[in-house]
Amino acid sequence: ALYKKFLKACRCLSSRVGVDDYSSETDVLIVPSALDFISQDEMLTPLGRLDKYAASENIFNRQMVARSLLDTLKAVSDDEKDCIAVLERVTRLADDSEPMVRAELMEQVPHIAVFCQENRPSIPYAFSKYLLPIVVRYLADQNNQVRKTSQSALLILLEQEIIERYDVEEKVCPVLIDLTAPDSNDDVKTEAVAIMCKMAPMVGRDITERLILPRFCEMCCDSRMFHVRKVCAANFGDICSVVGQEATEEMLLPRFFQLCSDNVWGVRKACAECFMAVSCATAQETRRTKLSSVFINLISDPSKWVRQAAFQSLGPFISTFANPSSSTQYFREEELRSADCQKSMENSTSTERKDNTTADSDTCGDVIIEPTIDDFHSSCHVALECILNGDPQRSIHEQDSNSESCDHTSPCEQCTSAFTAITPCMEVNRDSRNSSGAGQQSTDNLNSAQECETIAAVQSILEQEQYNSFHYWRTPIPEINIDLELLQTDKEVRLPDLSEAAAPYPSSISTATRRELEEMIENLEPHIDDPDVKAQVQVLAAALRASSLDLQEETSSVLIVDNRIESENSADTDQQQSSSVPTTVVPLITETIENINSSRRRLQSYSEQSTNSSFSAAEEGKSRVQNIIPQALLEQYLSMTDPSRAQTVDTEIAKHCAYSLPGVALTLGRQNWHCLKNTYETLASDIQWKVRRTLAFSIHELAVILGDHLTAADLVPIFNGFLKDLDEVRIGVLKHLYDFLKLLHFEKRREYLYQLQEFLVTDNSRNWRFRAELAQQLILLLELYSATDVYEYLRPIALTLCTDKVSSVRWISFKLISEMIRKLHCSASVPLMINFLHELIDKFCCCSKWSGRQTFVFICQAIIEEDCLPMDLFALHLLPHLLRLASDRVPNVRVLLAKTLRQTLLDKEYFLNSSNSDQEAVEQTIMALQMDHDSDVKYFASVHPSNTKIADDAMSTTSSTY
Repeated sequence: ALYKKFLKACRCLSSRVGVDDYSSETDVLIVPSALDFISQDEMLTPLGRLDKYAASENIFNRQMVARSLLDTLKAVSDDEKDCIAVLERVTRLADDSEPMVRAELMEQVPHIAVFCQENRPSIPYAFSKYLLPIVVRYLADQNNQVRKTSQSALLILLEQEIIERYDVEEKVCPVLIDLTAPDSNDDVKTEAVAIMCKMAPMVGRDITERLILPRFCEMCCDSRMFHVRKVCAANFGDICSVVGQEATEEMLLPRFFQLCSDNVWGVRKACAECFMAVSCATAQETRRTKLSSVFINLISDPSKWVRQAAFQSLGPFISTFANPSSSTQYFREEELRSADCQKSMENSTSTERKDNTTADSDTCGDVIIEPTIDDFHSSCHVALECILNGDPQRSIHEQDSNSESCDHTSPCEQCTSAFTAITPCMEVNRDSRNSSGAGQQSTDNLNSAQECETIAAVQSILEQEQYNSFHYWRTPIPEINIDLELLQTDKEVRLPDLSEAAAPYPSSISTATRRELEEMIENLEPHIDDPDVKAQVQVLAAALRASSLDLQEETSSVLIVDNRIESENSADTDQQQSSSVPTTVVPLITETIENINSSRRRLQSYSEQSTNSSFSAAEEGKSRVQNIIPQALLEQYLSMTDPSRAQTVDTEIAKHCAYSLPGVALTLGRQNWHCLKNTYETLASDIQWKVRRTLAFSIHELAVILGDHLTAADLVPIFNGFLKDLDEVRIGVLKHLYDFLKLLHFEKRREYLYQLQEFLVTDNSRNWRFRAELAQQLILLLELYSATDVYEYLRPIALTLCTDKVSSVRWISFKLISEMIRKLHCSASVPLMINFLHELIDKFCCCSKWSGRQTFVFICQAIIEEDCLPMDLFALHLLPHLLRLASDRVPNVRVLLAKTLRQTLLDKEYFLNSSNSDQEAVEQTIMALQMDHDSDVKYFASVHPSNTKIADDAMSTTSSTY
């Protein structure tokens, strides 16, 4: 009954739909498919369908029209009139009231524009006339999604260089300038400023300076909307890089300084993030005198987020002080000395270079000798003693014996300059700017005694003299004039002049120091609530109290010196004229220096107690002296390892310090590695593995910067520690194992042969990528070691990797084995090579597991493909064992053997052009495989893969499977 009711319902349905193909005899209903009818849309032309759905009231239909515009345009591309008609309908569709349709249309505009550009001869000026006005108009659309889509489309079109330069100047830029007018909508204004900044690198310097730069400068000073200022600050670096150095320093830097001191912390944070890009567009002098002080203010900003961004940008900002050509440097000191000796032979043939001289290449590849502090003090002492003894010729002779440069200054002037240079060294102050000035002045006074004084070295010295932080921040040091004629006469020696000249120095310095400390404390007091600022105020207050004590001590020491001078002058006059000059003058000067140093040490010890320093301030000041970057920046960078910074600034501040350390080291040069050594060691022992991982990934780059001597002394111990660290840290060392070991001397490099085996042990056995990277590095390490070392130490590791559970590791290890065989063969180590081949045969070819026998075939295939062995040697040692596998009971082994013989071995010239017993054996084996009962074996033994596409697919499948 139910079945009859169903048939009745079907008859009614067939009568309604007009289906006559119903057979009552068979009770079968035949329902025609929709494909049997011709759709009405198919009867329409592409333009007809476009017009039909573009006029639909359904939003989705109009949206589909926008999505199918490109296909319609391609369909009518042969007819220019139809193409123009499609573009006109695009213009009408752009006036749609639905935002979804407009957004969909704008997403298709870049694709349509590319098509019009490619077919420009048939559709001339299509983009400029029809599409570009839509893009520009949508930039001010009320719907946010439409505006965002049009902005993306505009940037894509500019990047693809589809918009003509004339259209940019006449159609795009005027609209953006109008959108950034004061009476414009806030959101639209912010987005327009962002578009202007992003398009500046694409339109070039000329358009940017004429049309974009003036309005950008106005937007930087927008007092109504901080969002606009924030966008300007975030994109400040892009504008600076486009307009160049002159426009940056004249027009942009004043606005940038205003933004750096903005009331809104978000604006200051954006300035800190783009500081490196701004610095790259300025001169070296501007970086030192202006940008450095502004950046220090950002580092001590009351907002934690600003300080965090500033510390993240500190390392990149320091790297902008590096000379662009400083990367061309020698690694090994022997290479540097040989090049320097060759240059010295060209200039002069007077003396030889000392073996223990440490040198570094300057910006042009020349050599600058960095004198040590001990050498400097000893040279000054000798010069002073010679002058006071009345023997200027001896002083000149000793100086000429240690220098090839010609110094035409008088001995008195030499002593004066030497004493003037050593005086700031007596001022042991933890103020970084004072230390920088002292180091700069001492280095400049000794440059005249360098062995190779080239033009490039003189130019670099002149650049450094343009800014001296010591003279900039401190009261000038009174010059000490010593008259030799008065010293050589029989009258009394005017030693009080020295004391009078030395007396004003500490007092003036102390006064300036106290005044500066008071100003700094006043500036920081409004932000005393911040823990970091409070700690700085406490340190400055302690230093201020210590400076007061220091002034009293210095005054008393000067009075004691004056009394002793008077008592000495009242002694026997004859003894003074004959021999009292060397015995009286030198102790007095030395004593004055000791008194000043003692007072400075008290100041340092007092500051040391307030900051809980782990080592003396004198050692700290000496280890941080350099003249490449402002000392204040270096001090802030070194403080990033302070545990308090992690609490007050950023928990990952140590990671940022480690990330930028190679760039800072390259900027300072290997001669200033002492400034970073303690920081690097602190980071290498950081409790966070992410910090150690960052150092592990960059230690090879740092080794190139430091050279072989410093690498062996300072980096090798840290490298050894990384080898025993977590897998997350060890992978950084492993990825660049070859890059680091190749920088070491041969004997030091051989020590790591014993530790390579440890890389096979990982914390997680599933970490197969670790073992794959080890195999890759071992291939590179083959060239660093002898054949004996390869056979003794690397061979066991390679054999272990060949039996790894993961196929990717095994694939790389097969290549490693083949390269080892090549190494042994090329080094004429025939016994070792034969032993290795026999070991492969015993371990794999005769293995009881089919996977081992298959591994032997893979190894033979790699040896043949890479030509690691001559074919006669291969046929002698490996081919007989390889052909025996044709009777293996596992089809997988026979399939791989057939593929190796047919596709790899027979292509070699040894088997093509000569008829020998080996060739006959190979052909017989192939014939036997062609009659194999397994279809895959027969296929690979019969068909060459180049003859059919199916063979390629089968081959790739076999390779990936087995």
